[in-house]
Amino acid sequence: MSRLVVFLVLLVPMLAQAKPVSEQWFSVLLDGRKIGSFTSTRQVRDNRVTTGQILNIEFDRAGTSIALGSNETSIETIEGKPLGFSSVSKLSGTESRIEGQVANGAMHLRIHNGKQWQERDAKWPEGALLAEGLRLASLKVPLKTGRVHKELAFQPSSLDAIEVTSTIGPREVVSLPDGRKSLYRIEQVYLFSGTPIHNTSWVDSERDVYKLTMPAIGVDLTLIACDKACATAPNQSTNIFDRTLMPSPRALDQRELAGTVRYTIIATDQGAALNIPQTSEQQVESDNGTLVVTVHAKAFQDVANPPEPADSQPNDWLQSTAPEIVAMANKASNNAQTDSDRMHALESFVSTFITDKNLSVGYASALQVARDPQGDCTEHAVLLAALGRAIGIPTRVVDGLVYSPRFAGSQDVFVPHAWMQAWVDGRWQSFDAALGSFDAGHIAFSSGDGDPWRFYQGLDLLGRTQLKKVEALGAQTAQ
Repeated sequence: MSRLVVFLVLLVPMLAQAKPVSEQWFSVLLDGRKIGSFTSTRQVRDNRVTTGQILNIEFDRAGTSIALGSNETSIETIEGKPLGFSSVSKLSGTESRIEGQVANGAMHLRIHNGKQWQERDAKWPEGALLAEGLRLASLKVPLKTGRVHKELAFQPSSLDAIEVTSTIGPREVVSLPDGRKSLYRIEQVYLFSGTPIHNTSWVDSERDVYKLTMPAIGVDLTLIACDKACATAPNQSTNIFDRTLMPSPRALDQRELAGTVRYTIIATDQGAALNIPQTSEQQVESDNGTLVVTVHAKAFQDVANPPEPADSQPNDWLQSTAPEIVAMANKASNNAQTDSDRMHALESFVSTFITDKNLSVGYASALQVARDPQGDCTEHAVLLAALGRAIGIPTRVVDGLVYSPRFAGSQDVFVPHAWMQAWVDGRWQSFDAALGSFDAGHIAFSSGDGDPWRFYQGLDLLGRTQLKKVEALGAQTAQ
């Protein structure tokens, strides 16, 4: 569930201002309710441009308050050539830091996800731009309706280069807290991991942004320019679960969940086509915008989707070669004889190891969970995935929905959830340490390497789908 709020921190783009020294404040609204503030700064000194952004937001998650924030900085030449960047993400007390220096087509990275820094080198994405470079590129395109331009925007928080397509629209009068202003409407499409994200911004002739809206779990996330007093005014209580629970047409019992369940999912808007992955446990059929998803409690043989090398390697969120992770994995699976037995042993271990099961953790890496065993489903999933990789079993982290007879005052609902899959006996088998086991009440929306940046596809479905029909097919179908 924590990934639902993390993506709001990651999606807010760099909003560079044109003036040599500038500071612009924004109020952040979700569905019209104020949830935080955003600050954009730009300073030119010694032929270098330093652009910064600070985002702070607050949510209520089923009675638990959670504060999230990010602080990003980019350093470039006055011509827009990347020189360096930094990113600090704070998620309810958990802090992650990334620092990068760019030179000669490469970047040297320092990453801090726990108690120590890790360093590595990587290739700088060819043609990728930071904030000033993006602003200068946009200034080359006349503000004429219908003009289209594309750039490759580097995101320091995720170390990804994202293709951004901007289409210039007409000039419009926009109501702002400080009055009405005539601005140009810009439609943008960010291509995240093959999934398009649409937003709309309103800018002046210097490309300074005064308003921006983007979709977020079925409602609009809005940044609107105002003075500091307005931006830092008290936030309004906003329960994110109000928008993310999917009602079930009927109750499901344990016998049905142990077998096979067929779900009919329909779109509630005219957005992008619904796209849910096939897995060893999940078959998907599409018919005129309607998805028929059949989920089996037992996995089938999966010859079409074998593991990739990255499924066995450590990364910044699944630190499977860290000494603490390796020792923990070996100890927890020591008496198991097969990969299946090892994964079940690890699943049981993680379930009991995370003793403080709460919603207050924003998003922690596997190493952070190993050192501080608390959190919700995502913390269970990343730790279990890292432990599997530590003993040589390929793993993936899965995001989707899970059936719950009672949750946060609601009955018979599907709740945003995370679990993991391991490549065992020629198939991807799901394991759920947060709930103790996997069943047919799980609907997978996306899978990946544990990086919270790569799960937007699942979130995109939450606000624009409805579960129309649920059918239990019986245990024999799952064999």
